[in-house]
Amino acid sequence: MQLTFPELTNTPSASTLADPAAYRGLYAFHKYWGKKPAEPMRYLIQHLCPEGGLVVDPFLGSGISALEAVQLQRRFVGMDINPAAVRLTRMLVSPPPARAVDKALTQVSVLVKDAILESYTTAKQRAATHYVWRNGVIQIVWRTNGESRNRLELPPDEHDIALAESFASYQPKLLRAPRFFTNSRINSCASLTLKDLFTGRALRNIELLLAAIDGLPPAIQESLRLSLTAAVGQMSKMVFAITGRGRTTGVSSERMEVGSWVIGYWRPEQHFEVNVWGCFERRVQKLIKAIAESESVHFDSTSGTLSQVSGGDADHAILNGDCLALLPQLPDNSVDLVITDPPHGDRIPYLELSELWNVILGEEPPFEAEIVVSNAKERSKKSPGYNLAMLNFLEITSRKLRESGCLVLFFNARNEANWRFLNSFSASAKTSGMAYCGCFPLVYSAASVVQDNRDGALRTDFGLVFSRSATVGRSLADIPGWMFNLPTPKE
Repeated sequence: MQLTFPELTNTPSASTLADPAAYRGLYAFHKYWGKKPAEPMRYLIQHLCPEGGLVVDPFLGSGISALEAVQLQRRFVGMDINPAAVRLTRMLVSPPPARAVDKALTQVSVLVKDAILESYTTAKQRAATHYVWRNGVIQIVWRTNGESRNRLELPPDEHDIALAESFASYQPKLLRAPRFFTNSRINSCASLTLKDLFTGRALRNIELLLAAIDGLPPAIQESLRLSLTAAVGQMSKMVFAITGRGRTTGVSSERMEVGSWVIGYWRPEQHFEVNVWGCFERRVQKLIKAIAESESVHFDSTSGTLSQVSGGDADHAILNGDCLALLPQLPDNSVDLVITDPPHGDRIPYLELSELWNVILGEEPPFEAEIVVSNAKERSKKSPGYNLAMLNFLEITSRKLRESGCLVLFFNARNEANWRFLNSFSASAKTSGMAYCGCFPLVYSAASVVQDNRDGALRTDFGLVFSRSATVGRSLADIPGWMFNLPTPKE
């Protein structure tokens, strides 16, 4: 079975890149860091890779390139050193039937829902939906007003306090200890533990969910485990309590609103503890809806090995590993399009930020092999090493591209070292026989805390296009904001 997206079946015009739609459906399922809009992926794949051709993304990330390439009937090879990225993409490209996920949710509900809700039960025998904590003390308890969806905001009573304290000493039994580093950029330190990030009650309930998921048939476990990774941030102490303004409107309001987990491991003095079952159930239901809305027998897309895909015997391969080790396994002159969004210097430390997801998945990522600049001194991930690795990536990529092939690199920079890298990357591309064709700004459907606009940074990300063909730049010149020169900090 393959998913079809009716709204994506027509070739998009260049103008759509200037007005991207908000993430929806499967694209909105998971909060993977640094997602790019789907429209430029779709446009570039359709214009720079023939149907049946081979698209490669060596820094796979959220998997949007994989979904677009498979949907557009291009062969695809995706790589990422982050196990969470690879497992998420594999599920999104080949999701289980919606009815199977719905049945699995029911099975998990039968096993653990009552036990989880009991841990939030108030003296009125109704489960609380949220607790507002400040400096380690519960201030407010939210629960629904009987059959009405309107919330009641109540001061905690002795029962609420005693119930929370009964789980305070809970120690994780199924989850491995996370590996964090001292990185002030994302507010992490080497001594950070799960108990710092979650209440004991939340950890206990997360592990109840994990145990129930592990008891399901293997074919359906992955979708629910990934749903748990997508929801786990809202189960933590990192959920801000927003006061004084509306969450989405910005208009002044006295009503307290629930924030969301933003980039990094910030634990505000005032935060929410959200009912774990509610978080999990809503996320699984969102996945069910996304699959159901897109389900259709369209065409078969078979997974295989890298060699099977490059040889035309399979449609896609999603590989976990270092792209510098995996890319050389592709035959030379076999790739039509490399389109990718590598880490931009120290802008997003992907593995460090994905550690909670990898803990839930039972994965231990190879931090040492990540191509990134990290502010964590103990990682020794500095600009010279990053630049050298990226130039190595360019040299390998240039050999794998066909004579008519293209490389599209999404890029941003916020310091002088990264700007020097962009100039050296462009010069090295020329040495490798690929000319710089031009670039265009990536317009987002909404502002994001990941879009780094500090001094020295671009106002947007840019898509940089390289190719051996001099005509490629002219063929893309209709893209809004297209320019033939390299971007500069003022762009």
